Amino acid sequence: MSSFMHSASVPVLTQMLSALSDVLKKAETHAAEKNIDPQAYLCARLFPDMFPLSRQVQIASDFARGIASRLAGAEVPSWPDSEASFAGLQALIAKTLEHLASFGPAQFEQSEALEIVLRPGTPKEKKLSGSAYLLHYGLPQFFFHVTTAYDILRHNGLEIGKRDYMGKY
Repeated sequence: MSSFMHSASVPVLTQMLSALSDVLKKAETHAAEKNIDPQAYLCARLFPDMFPLSRQVQIASDFARGIASRLAGAEVPSWPDSEASFAGLQALIAKTLEHLASFGPAQFEQSEALEIVLRPGTPKEKKLSGSAYLLHYGLPQFFFHVTTAYDILRHNGLEIGKRDYMGKY
């Protein structure tokens, strides 16, 4: 059974998180080779009012698991986002990839019509169809944070390019 909503979410999220994991490995290696304190990368920001690298990775992971869970009609697991090292971020990505792998296409059937409620019970509550949630909110948010993590590392001297960003597809 094939599902557009599954195909447009789980494999895409998996590809980009796997690529982000590879970029983080390169950053950790680069830091060791250049005798750079890893915290310099983990705490780096593109601008003072933006989140640092570690938080960008955490938010990308949060969106990935939220997108897949909501569209599959499953509970979104709550994880503490307390990772403060490359190893911690790699463990978070691995855990997120494992979570994504637990969903099959059949769980996404009819998910384009699901009502997704963001920030329920608050003044910022927003109701979206599953397809609007995926295509106009979830994926753009996810890509923003993955791209920002990539950009932080590139800005700080890591020699990475589009192939690193895209990963294997």
